[in-house]
Amino acid sequence: TKLDELRGADPVALEKMVEKHCKGGGGGGGGAADNGPLSGYVDLSTCIDKSRCECLNESDQHSFRSALSREEAGYLESDCDEQLLLTVAFMQPIRLHSLQVVGPDDGRAPKTIKLFINQTAIDFDGAERGSCVQELELTKDDVTDGSIIPLKYVKFQNVVSLTVFVKDNQGDEETTVMSYIGFVGQPREKSDMKDFKRVSGKEGESHG
Repeated sequence: TKLDELRGADPVALEKMVEKHCKGGGGGGGGAADNGPLSGYVDLSTCIDKSRCECLNESDQHSFRSALSREEAGYLESDCDEQLLLTVAFMQPIRLHSLQVVGPDDGRAPKTIKLFINQTAIDFDGAERGSCVQELELTKDDVTDGSIIPLKYVKFQNVVSLTVFVKDNQGDEETTVMSYIGFVGQPREKSDMKDFKRVSGKEGESHG
């Protein structure tokens, strides 16, 4: 179910909504959310092993690395067609609670994505035909508002790598663009939550 909704592009109002539902450590010091639907979950960006991440069909000018961090300039864009196959490797096993997928509002943002866990060798044909752990159909609001998209948490309890197959985009455009993809959850091993960033974004609708 959708937790809350904000119309328009008011960053101050959005931040207040985030604070309302996902309060964490103050002052941008990071840490887990203290209450609300994301209580105990953190931004897992510091758990990503970027040296082992890869993307098939990425543009030479706009690569996957640009979408793995909010601090990175640029964006990820597909090359030959609208599809992308991303593999995200983590430095330790994690429990994955939800995703954030951000793209432009011009129809090139991702729409249908399939998620596979702990599969080190998968190609486009396998991703298209294969059975995934979860398939999501993202709405325009999901990808332009930076909504936090809850996953079937029980199925993502021991994730070492996550493969994200982007099947198509919002407007059937020739290429797909993603400015950010984020991962929200917990390391399986106990960690100092001060080492992790606070989750920011609004809670999106649950996708079957």
